[in-house]
Amino acid sequence: MNNILLPIKLAWKSLFLHKGRTFLTILGIIIGIAAVIIVMSAGESIKGLVLGEFESFGSDYIQIEIKVPTTKKNSFANAGGLAQGIQITTLKNKDADDIGKLGNIKEYGGGVMGQGVASYLNENKTVNYMGSSGTILNIMGIDVASGQIYTSEDDDQLAKVVVLGSKVAEDLFGNNDPLGKNIKIGRTTFRVIGVAEEKGMSLGFNYDEMVYIPLQTAQKLLLGIDYLMFITAKVNNPDTMEATASEIEDLLRQNHEITDSKDDDFAVTTATEALEIINTVFGGMTLLLVAIAGISLLVGGVGIMNIMYVSVTERTFEIGLRKSLGAKKKQILWQFLWEAIVVTLFGGVIGVVIGVAITFLISFIASQIGFSWDFILPIQSVIIAFLFSAVVGLIFGYYPARRAAVMDPIVALRYEK
Repeated sequence: MNNILLPIKLAWKSLFLHKGRTFLTILGIIIGIAAVIIVMSAGESIKGLVLGEFESFGSDYIQIEIKVPTTKKNSFANAGGLAQGIQITTLKNKDADDIGKLGNIKEYGGGVMGQGVASYLNENKTVNYMGSSGTILNIMGIDVASGQIYTSEDDDQLAKVVVLGSKVAEDLFGNNDPLGKNIKIGRTTFRVIGVAEEKGMSLGFNYDEMVYIPLQTAQKLLLGIDYLMFITAKVNNPDTMEATASEIEDLLRQNHEITDSKDDDFAVTTATEALEIINTVFGGMTLLLVAIAGISLLVGGVGIMNIMYVSVTERTFEIGLRKSLGAKKKQILWQFLWEAIVVTLFGGVIGVVIGVAITFLISFIASQIGFSWDFILPIQSVIIAFLFSAVVGLIFGYYPARRAAVMDPIVALRYEK
């Protein structure tokens, strides 16, 4: 037992004699371990936050959006093309009505998006507005705190009515009641018929900052277009959602006279598929961030190797003396190897404590500013951190320890002289 503990005692004594050097050696390990804990924990918390917001929409809807032909729907080429101003004008109101006739569709509606300046008396505010059928607001879970939502008759008659997001109503009207008042969006006057309940931000979309307008009113009076940017459909039976999505694709290809799926100018995404995309994105992002955090562990490992080489050089006479008194190569090897292992494990413990503390602090601050951010500490992050630190200690400590173990005792004793 004493033979096992002796190298550990010698390693600890050596490290304790050089406190400053030991601290600088383990600093890289501490930072790396803490970074791994923080990244994995924050990644899980953000994923939980996004999934919570996503699930608030339910799992029974299908989203149809415009897409640049020959690109994949979730590709950078498609997103970049649309961002650069490529206009896809083939998704029509008729497409939405045809989709609504499918057997598994419960509710549906089309929509467009735009931006303008909303004004009331001397108050002006740049707002995003959504032109949509009233059913879209119902599918999105947007309820009114006062007033009412516009109807299909309002849509057909190009009624100049709006429902204001709660923040827009507050900014334009303060404590006054907006109902029945007239506002302008651009040069068009609208009557306020409703104020939406506070809903907050979800998936980067702030509902309280939106203005909701009947679809055809927004198309013809504000945007001057006759096409849609998206269609949202709610299904009766989520179990047959994939089959319904295929029906929608076939229907739109027929309407748009598309014979090859690669030429699709639309993208159909089910709630299940969107969930899989979110999981894939967060999995890849977490892996990337952990890899980046692991670089600091490798840097810390290089630091350990350098310090161990310095330690071996400083203690050359001691090594020669021990070997001349009968110490075996294995004993010398493990004496120095234990120094590296103790350093990394000690740094690992401190790194875990710091990582957990910072993670808790992040979750506390996030919850204080309104995010539904749970404190999540994945046990695998702690295990990975400790295993990685132990491996770093073994790998980067082995070569200096081996150098000490194979040292010729006569040469080592002469070196001190």
